[in-house]
Amino acid sequence: MKAAPVIRALDARRVDQYLVHTGQHYDTAMSGVFFDELRLPRPDVDLGIGSGSHAVQTARIMTAFEPVAQALCPAFVVVYGDVNSTMAASLVASKLSIPVAHVEAGLRSFDNAMPEEINRRVTDLLSDVLLVTAPEGIENLHSEGIPDTRIHFVGNPMIDTLLSNLDRFDSERLISQLGLAVPYAAVTMHRPSNVDDPAAASRTVLMLKQLSELVTVVLPLHPRGRASLASAGLESSERLRVIEPLSYLDFISLVRGAAVVVTDSGGIQEETTVLDVPCLTVRRNTERPITISHGTNRLTEPEHVSALVAGILDGSWRAPTERPPLWDGHASERIANTLTSHAVSAITGDHPD
Repeated sequence: MKAAPVIRALDARRVDQYLVHTGQHYDTAMSGVFFDELRLPRPDVDLGIGSGSHAVQTARIMTAFEPVAQALCPAFVVVYGDVNSTMAASLVASKLSIPVAHVEAGLRSFDNAMPEEINRRVTDLLSDVLLVTAPEGIENLHSEGIPDTRIHFVGNPMIDTLLSNLDRFDSERLISQLGLAVPYAAVTMHRPSNVDDPAAASRTVLMLKQLSELVTVVLPLHPRGRASLASAGLESSERLRVIEPLSYLDFISLVRGAAVVVTDSGGIQEETTVLDVPCLTVRRNTERPITISHGTNRLTEPEHVSALVAGILDGSWRAPTERPPLWDGHASERIANTLTSHAVSAITGDHPD
């Protein structure tokens, strides 16, 4: 969702690109379908890494990506987000003295228990061009000693994808296809803090059951955590619908038609902000605080979800009248302009404006 509009914007500027798919997300439901729906070009190379521990996965990506980077010696290695692939590719490029551009730089949860937080910090320290989605990202990078010359506030390319596909999100079709009663809550849960530990999984399952007493719950269940939630007593029912992961278009259609979203994901907090759907994030922190200050998202513990949803269903929530700054559908164009400007400056020796 982040890469697709940037790839198109660089294509429009006739920039040669080589798309590397690490295979960190490798099954059809979690990866392949996105290439089709978002009209992404097929990867030039698929490293086929697959699953593994953080160390194993990161090491495999590095050893597989290094010869690709050496052969190409590109003007930039562009990395996205905060997964192990992001950090691994940044490490390889940095050691080869290839400039790194990080899309979605500067996000911080300030929780080092989250593997993504380590990936963000390391990637930002290594990156030559930091492409920031929200104003607080600039502050975070400044506090870590990163100079303004490396920081570029460009907006959120994932919102570019969302806005460009608005007419393809068909909530009514999906509601009919799934046979859903409305109103309903769309729920995602996959983080270790909510599903790995048996006690945490039990809290999550109890939350879902209590929520289903108020409203129909639809839970597209990520493969991660499925077994632990089942062991904690999660079962699908008419009021608590546990379904397979959805494609991007179907999932956002589900979100767009929901009365409320309950999640522990990062990106969904941003998507609900633009779709004007109230969001409850079952975490103690978020790397996307702009969604909190904007009034579309709230952090909560599992035990408080039902009461908060009851208030939302009663009409206590009001959507903001404006979107966050530069979430306007043109972030990818600003990213492409920034990258081409830096590439040209590397050749001419002139510093980009």
